[in-house]
Amino acid sequence: MLQTPSGGAGHGIAAADSGLMSIGTVLNALRDEFPEVTISKIRFLESEGLIEPQRTPSGYRKFSPEDVERLGHVLRMQRDHYLPLKVIREYLDAMERGEAVPLPTVGRQRDGEPVLEPEGPTAVRIGRSELLAAAEIGDEELEEWQSYGLVAPLPDGAYDAETVTVAALVAELGRFGIEPRHLRVMKAAAEREADLVDQVVAPLKRHRNPQTRALAEARSKELSGLTVKLHAALVRIALGVRQP
Repeated sequence: MLQTPSGGAGHGIAAADSGLMSIGTVLNALRDEFPEVTISKIRFLESEGLIEPQRTPSGYRKFSPEDVERLGHVLRMQRDHYLPLKVIREYLDAMERGEAVPLPTVGRQRDGEPVLEPEGPTAVRIGRSELLAAAEIGDEELEEWQSYGLVAPLPDGAYDAETVTVAALVAELGRFGIEPRHLRVMKAAAEREADLVDQVVAPLKRHRNPQTRALAEARSKELSGLTVKLHAALVRIALGVRQP
């Protein structure tokens, strides 16, 4: 069994039994810890060779408990360590072969202290064609989403991991008839929440000590997670939807 890079081996993800699971069941198992994970994201990770679920004769994916555990490790290493998928795949493959390998890092050090890169930690980046494939959309749809500010490329034309998540969610909402223009209100709300978090951590970001600035990054991550949970709870209350 793989050892979780940060936390216990299961870390909130447990298969219901030892049988194979559908992709929908896997999604439900993962969402307790990773509320933003989508079916498109799972398919994208499969296309990148991070998991290899079995296939039924009719082509449906079937996941083992080990597949679910590995998915959890992949998502956790993306979220907590900002590692590229290639690095994550090589690390997990080595762990499964029984090799004692250190957890990769993306930062640099100077005089024993962490140095923050100008644009923050190195994150997962994919090209335009990969984003289209992950979200299962065409060029026209992506252009429309960008016109509404829902997704945006980096200066070099690539896209980061969060943009992949946003694109997959916009695509899923579209299947329910929710159009990109309807989502501008959500983007505006997210920007207001981000401004609030930024006000809290701004003094830490301005500090001269690199470790204090690193703490600002961790605090931002923690606060963003709390705001996401609060937002989701408020939406459920507004809709009269109660958690089981």
